[in-house]
Amino acid sequence: MDRLTELELFVKVAELGSMGGAAEALGLSNPAASRHLAALESRLSARLVERNTRRLYLTSEGQAFFERARAVLVELKDAETAINSSTLKPSGLLRISASLSFSMQQIAPRLPRYHQRYPQVRVHIEAANRYLDMIENGIDVAIRNREFEPDSSITIRRLGSTRRLLCASSAYLAARGTPQQPEDLAGHDFLIYVHANHAHELRLSQGEDTRVVAIQGLLESNDGQVLRAAAVNGLGILVQPSYIVYDDIVAGRLVPLLNDWDLPRIQINIAYPNRRHVSAKVRSFIDFMVEEFERDDAERKWTSYMGLRRA
Repeated sequence: MDRLTELELFVKVAELGSMGGAAEALGLSNPAASRHLAALESRLSARLVERNTRRLYLTSEGQAFFERARAVLVELKDAETAINSSTLKPSGLLRISASLSFSMQQIAPRLPRYHQRYPQVRVHIEAANRYLDMIENGIDVAIRNREFEPDSSITIRRLGSTRRLLCASSAYLAARGTPQQPEDLAGHDFLIYVHANHAHELRLSQGEDTRVVAIQGLLESNDGQVLRAAAVNGLGILVQPSYIVYDDIVAGRLVPLLNDWDLPRIQINIAYPNRRHVSAKVRSFIDFMVEEFERDDAERKWTSYMGLRRA
């Protein structure tokens, strides 16, 4: 216990630049605070803090130790928060943001199981094919595809990754022919998701071989479900994440194309505001989605080359 107090005191001294301020923040007397700091320096055999008549400052050893000590305390607080949250009954309104496709295909079918486990949680899904400001829009959790958040107040937890697939209906391929090489894609009609990175080009890789193909859209949309429906009905070639088209491919409604070639993969993350205490309802949904993805072996399925009927 004394060691924890020593760490907390030292970190607070470093943050406030004041022994008296740190002692007051931790409810210690000034003499007790001095004893804790002296005990820490003695145990480490290192001078961590220097003082002069005007200010208190960290030594180089103190600065290095401060960074590690602060990280240890953050991890400890996170662990305590996780345990405390798990003992509370999740309840209230949970606001979730995700794309329409992800909401329809990955969240909504799982909600009966979530509700059975957490009956006191009410769910609002804000289906949007753009990244909403989580604080401004009161979003508790969001499903996002970028690898990091530019806002440091947002924490992310990885759910998995997915291939992006080229596919079309058998009717379209019978009328227009089946591409066998990337160059064969020229002249085909494409159904383009406008929010994709580099929406009008395909960067296809096979080992060390990379081909870049420019494409034009017969139909363009900001929603993957519009494009998926058009593809199933034979309008053109679709480029979408595997989790959107996997069931259509298994059912034979769509046929994967150039399956030995890879497009840049997409990472699926669950994001939430980095508040001091994560509520029980938020933690329950995060843990539930991670558990569901692991149970369904989703990442293996969506990144696999097996089980898909090749054109």
